[in-house]
Amino acid sequence: MSNCSNERKVARKLRIQYPGALYHVINRGNYQRDVFETVGAAQAFEAALAEVCPRYDWLIHAYVIMRNHYHVALETPGANLVEGMHWLQSTFATRFNRYRAKHGHLFQGRYQALLVEDASALTRVVHYINLNPVRAGIVQPSAVATLRWGSLRYFLKDVRVPWLSAGILLKDLTVDDTAAGWAEYLRFLAGLAGNSEMQQQMGFALMCRGWAIGTAGWRQAIAREYSQMALEAGFEREELREIKESRWRDELLDALRERGLSWEQIISGPCPVSWKIEVAARLRRRVAAPYGWIAKALNFPKPASLRMQIYRQMLHVSA
Repeated sequence: MSNCSNERKVARKLRIQYPGALYHVINRGNYQRDVFETVGAAQAFEAALAEVCPRYDWLIHAYVIMRNHYHVALETPGANLVEGMHWLQSTFATRFNRYRAKHGHLFQGRYQALLVEDASALTRVVHYINLNPVRAGIVQPSAVATLRWGSLRYFLKDVRVPWLSAGILLKDLTVDDTAAGWAEYLRFLAGLAGNSEMQQQMGFALMCRGWAIGTAGWRQAIAREYSQMALEAGFEREELREIKESRWRDELLDALRERGLSWEQIISGPCPVSWKIEVAARLRRRVAAPYGWIAKALNFPKPASLRMQIYRQMLHVSA
């Protein structure tokens, strides 16, 4: 049993990686444990971040260390998220446990690593991370830069930390890397902290959900590119669903193109039920799309009725 368990754990480490990828990485203490409740623990994690970046050529655009979790906006010039995260978490855990003469897992297991589309999306992630302590009630919006265990305070100093980068943030906001520029950004953050409508527009509620942060078209393109990886174990349920849906959608569009039709035509216009059954059977046969998804895509009233008609057609063809 232990061997099977180990195999499952290894399989779940599969990630989408490519040079220059951007991520929002999150992990929480095991059983909601306050991993960073002491100054020493937070310092040790920050020190591990400072070591992992030059070791794996990472750039960090923002981070914050809370009592029981952390957030990191991360860029990997090399496709090495998995290797770097393994080193970061195992190194910190070893040091943490050795100092306290304890054993066991510090974190809840698989860290989240949401793929981030571009500079604009990354900027929103940086805002979210910088405001995390405010949203948690730890500091006031006007004092967001005073938090000890976050990256924001480093950008306000004359001497910079080499593994931290604010280039994407400043360029996207068209703000200068000066005292006046950073003061302007702090005023912006303070205003954003009290503006729930703007936070909603920026997608704050989705920053820790799913598998990617970006436009629907980009997520579909990434899912399509990595669709063959979906045949292997290793993706979370939401991530796997979107990747598989891209394959179902592509097959449907192929069927439409062969008949000179568009998706809009079969949804809004008249379309023979017999044709829909043929397409539905093809989707079942070639990509194993679920009946519920097919029925919705083809504007078919009931998945159960669709399933029965496909079955009847199969019997008719075989006869």
